[in-house]
Amino acid sequence: MQSKPTLPTAASPCAQPKSDPRGQDVGLHRRISALESQHKTLLAQASALRQSISWRITAPLRWLQEHAQRAKRAMHAFRGVRPRSSYQEWVAAYDTPDRSMRMGLRNAVAAWPLRPRLSVIMPSYNGRPAWLRQAIESVRSQIYPDWELCIADDASTRDEVRSLLRRYARSDPRIKVEFRARNGHISVASNSALALASGEWIVLLDHDDLLAPHALYCVAREIVEHPEARMIYSDEDTIDARGWRSHPYFKPDWNPDLFRSQNMFSHLGAYQKRLVEGVGGFREGFEGSQDYDLALRCMERLNSAQIRHIPRVLYHWRAHDQSTAQSADAKPYAQAAAERALNEHFGRAGVSAVAEAVPQGYCVRYGLPELPPLVTLIIPTRNAEALVRQCVESIVARTAYPNYEILLVDNGSDDPEALAYFASLDAQPGFAVLRDDRPFNYSALNNFAVSRAQGEFVALVNNDIEVISPEWLAEMVSIAMQPGVGAVGAKLLYPDRTLQHAGVLLGVGGIAGHAHKHFEAWQPGYGGRAQLIQSFSAVTAACMVVRKSLYEQVGGLDEQHLPVAYNDVDFCLRLREAGYRNVWTPYAELLHHESATRGADITAEARERFEMESAYMRQRWGELLAADPAYNPNLTLDHEGFGLAWPPRVAPLDAPLRIHSPQPQP
Repeated sequence: MQSKPTLPTAASPCAQPKSDPRGQDVGLHRRISALESQHKTLLAQASALRQSISWRITAPLRWLQEHAQRAKRAMHAFRGVRPRSSYQEWVAAYDTPDRSMRMGLRNAVAAWPLRPRLSVIMPSYNGRPAWLRQAIESVRSQIYPDWELCIADDASTRDEVRSLLRRYARSDPRIKVEFRARNGHISVASNSALALASGEWIVLLDHDDLLAPHALYCVAREIVEHPEARMIYSDEDTIDARGWRSHPYFKPDWNPDLFRSQNMFSHLGAYQKRLVEGVGGFREGFEGSQDYDLALRCMERLNSAQIRHIPRVLYHWRAHDQSTAQSADAKPYAQAAAERALNEHFGRAGVSAVAEAVPQGYCVRYGLPELPPLVTLIIPTRNAEALVRQCVESIVARTAYPNYEILLVDNGSDDPEALAYFASLDAQPGFAVLRDDRPFNYSALNNFAVSRAQGEFVALVNNDIEVISPEWLAEMVSIAMQPGVGAVGAKLLYPDRTLQHAGVLLGVGGIAGHAHKHFEAWQPGYGGRAQLIQSFSAVTAACMVVRKSLYEQVGGLDEQHLPVAYNDVDFCLRLREAGYRNVWTPYAELLHHESATRGADITAEARERFEMESAYMRQRWGELLAADPAYNPNLTLDHEGFGLAWPPRVAPLDAPLRIHSPQPQP
């Protein structure tokens, strides 16, 4: 666009939405027979249709599935079935190996071809004796036997603490204790503990936290099964003074963009000792976030395949008033240290970016060149003059990004008012209107427009999108410019300010679903993920930015197999297959007036097409749909709310050992 009206002052892209909690009640007024019938019929029709970016053609079927899920819940309520929502029940059922299981695992370890020694590193200073004792006993109770516990007491002033450590050192030769003469704080103490370690790997443990009894077994097994591994992390939860476990965090597989937004690596964090020594161990000046700083420096030397995730809760944070497990505000100096660690990481990596603390973690703002690249915004439509006008005018009035053009794709419009408006746009600088009268094919319309785009980047934009954040395009382009990034998705809100799109979760609701759908815009979401930049396997093309060369490299949207539904998911998965990661950002915020155009389409022909598109997705991506690396097998596939899976989709603890071909050492 060559000229635009005066733009509103742009707020910081890291600004957080204000809280606006609301309540919601859903009445249950139907008889059980009607509920059963509705559930079976509607869910069958809509099970494969949870995710589609195409013209609101899918809206009636999405409505059907949502109502089918409501019917299922209503049916259970009518029958008095209590929902399985208690984490304590889940732990008892799926995360508590009994005595027989533990004995079987110990016997299995004896037959392993390799048993790496694991050195548990524990800095200690004036800890509460009862909690310190429990932390040590959690190591002594490990199923895996080849461990040592390396404790550095940082000049504790409490005699009972020092006496306790001396007793443990005398009672078990695997426990090594160094009593430092001077207090050096946690980084120095951690290095003292590291110096005691003789194992090939180190595992970090705070002096008031606990390891699950199978923690070291799982770490050692991961090392044996994946000899290329150099860093390993697990899921985690919190534990209170009563031993009550809560707030589990089931994490995705290695996700560098989420890691730059929060320290998802800790806890449990395990490192090849040689790697830690190679980066110089723990650094002074990063106390409170010394683990984050260490992980950042280590990951810079590795590729993604060398950082492994164990989808099990192996670490229990102690929740108390001064614990970061209870609140990050308990240690404000830790946030400052983390900001510094992240910014130094970007400096070492040569990335123009700045990190700053936000309530859920850290907001990373990537820089743009002095002359930002040209972006072609592609807006397909048929008629819908009012929607297109709202979309275009919001772009022109509220977009701070200075270098873009708009390409409107007219798919057979016949409304005189729409045609007149489109003609007026075509006559303006920075606009072009392409006429395409072929039968509706969302993939073909976009592919045609991309072939005519002048921009280095293209932005696929639905005609029912409305810009509300001036920095939306700058935010998305700045991320899309980063090495290794494929498609970038935005935070899309319904007009009532609830979430419509916050990344795509594979397998949820059938083929795919939108993370945190219907959450309030201000809510942090699961593990804070609704407010943090992160990678997803896919993002929606309702508002997507991608480099034009990458779009063409992977063949664009699939016109043949996916003319309407799932074409964005398939496109993103092909980008991923080509070695790129797809990123979602909460700092590009737009309204999506979904279901406002093209009307209902629930004809037999439409249903048949959706079934064919769903079948193609299952055939093409079936294995990945069942195990999304951006999700977690302990979380449900029934809905987008990150609830627990009953049962989880993880392999049994006592599954046979899988030995892979050794990888060359770095």
